[in-house]
Amino acid sequence: MERTVPYTASEEVELYLRTYYSLLRSTSEVQIRSLEEVHSGTNSLLHPGARDEAPDLSAFIYSILRLPDCINQVKTIVLGQSVAVFQREGIGDVESWQPVKARARRRRCFFDGEETLACIIASRSDIDDVVPLITAYQVEWRKFHDLLRLLPASASLLESSFDEGVQSELARVSRVSFEDLERLKVVWGDEFWPNLRRIASSRPRFQIRLLDSTLTEYRRATHAWWENIERLAPSVRQRPVYFVSSNTHSLVNLVSGFALQKRDKLVEFLEESDDEGLLREWADIQAQMVPSSWENFLYYVLKKFLQTTQGQEYQRKRLEYERSYGITRVDSKHFFDVDAQIVELSKLPLDNMDPRICDRDYDCLVESDALILNIDYPLGLAAYNILSEVATHAGDVLGVYIMGKAATLNGVIGDVMIPNVVHDEHSRSTYIFSNAFNAADVAPYLVYGTVLDNQKAVSVQGTFLQNATYMDVFYREGYTDIEMEAGPYLSAVYEMYRPKRHPVDEIVYLQDLPFDFGLLHYASDTPLGKGKNLGVSSLSYFGMDPTYATTLAILRRILRLEQERMSTQ
Repeated sequence: MERTVPYTASEEVELYLRTYYSLLRSTSEVQIRSLEEVHSGTNSLLHPGARDEAPDLSAFIYSILRLPDCINQVKTIVLGQSVAVFQREGIGDVESWQPVKARARRRRCFFDGEETLACIIASRSDIDDVVPLITAYQVEWRKFHDLLRLLPASASLLESSFDEGVQSELARVSRVSFEDLERLKVVWGDEFWPNLRRIASSRPRFQIRLLDSTLTEYRRATHAWWENIERLAPSVRQRPVYFVSSNTHSLVNLVSGFALQKRDKLVEFLEESDDEGLLREWADIQAQMVPSSWENFLYYVLKKFLQTTQGQEYQRKRLEYERSYGITRVDSKHFFDVDAQIVELSKLPLDNMDPRICDRDYDCLVESDALILNIDYPLGLAAYNILSEVATHAGDVLGVYIMGKAATLNGVIGDVMIPNVVHDEHSRSTYIFSNAFNAADVAPYLVYGTVLDNQKAVSVQGTFLQNATYMDVFYREGYTDIEMEAGPYLSAVYEMYRPKRHPVDEIVYLQDLPFDFGLLHYASDTPLGKGKNLGVSSLSYFGMDPTYATTLAILRRILRLEQERMSTQ
């Protein structure tokens, strides 16, 4: 049968993968310098300046945001699937170490306070993420080190106070633009000068070790994660379930109505803040000068408020409020970093929910026995492991809905893509399916972006593992939606209604599924933008526009289907 797209992993990317997986079979640490040349040779779209003498600030900042802030003090990175694996391999009780987090990547990590970073990984995709990240970081650190060491002026610069003249001279010395250096200063904050002094004084020598690479350990870790959910919400094993992979804020904010109930408090907090941009946006919303959703705006303000000292009390109030309406949060504290929420449809506060949901009478839901199982979207192949585990142990699955970030080759940041074809680089299979959603389901709630349905997506192995040649092949075949989870999820979906393991290197038509299936992506990157990525900026408040538009589409469909199910009973 003719394929819809050829297997396209470039020779450079294949060489990179083979190199670091063969090295990581070693029981001792692997020096990252062994990977620098092959990493640079991939010509990654995220690291186009890897071979240049001048630093590639976009790649550097991208890595900084996805590694814990303590990375400048680290020498050894150790990867393992669970706390038990670290103990078994003699690393010790890593949970007694200092918990550390990256700002733009969810991964449970612990720092021993000296030179070792322990990271709990959920699948092979974490390896494909961490190795290129730390390699790119080391490549760029080395460039800065060499430049700052070569020019005597750099020594005095690093002892100076920060002003525009100093920044201009430092930009000249390090061969980066004034604006790029300002971005790095914003990312590092008060640690800008200490980090530059550390870079100038030492050449990076990271090393990495993989404790256990067996599929069994990934499955064991996933099962332990699921048992934690069952322990806190045992009803999930017997009752019908709508599975949602999204995040831990949008769905609960929409159905609980907590932020809307606390509107006066949030407005008071906003008016006392010094965020001129948010104050101006709020004034424009009230004056109806911008089309922004005031509900979305309050959800964003709630997030900011709960991060303050004053907001700590409301963290407790929110949990109590949610529990009273059948919403249970499950923290994955001792497992890989994928939190979950269980929502009992029969207890939803119908009068308090976001008004964009309640366009019909849902009173019959009080008779519902169904649950929504919402998880914080995982990375790559962890999606396959998690959905397979849920399908095995949960009650009847009534629907599977996936919402997440993606890169777009034909749109702009904030657009929503709705695919009905997904090529999975893990299985090398192409899935063709009927998506439960179309543009009309999302467009009424999307203010700033465009909804693009009938798209074709590709699930890649890692963010750094694409180059221009790779992308060109896909783009010529009409693939415009680049992400990491859809393919693994579809492999699990296949196994949920077929009596065999998911296929490899085939075209797969998913027809007559015994449950509802929907897939929505919103654009957070434009990889053909000459190295510009989320290392350059973040979606901030306006990123909530596509997030909530897609979540609304999912919730509205779930409630409508459950209403229909109740009417037939």
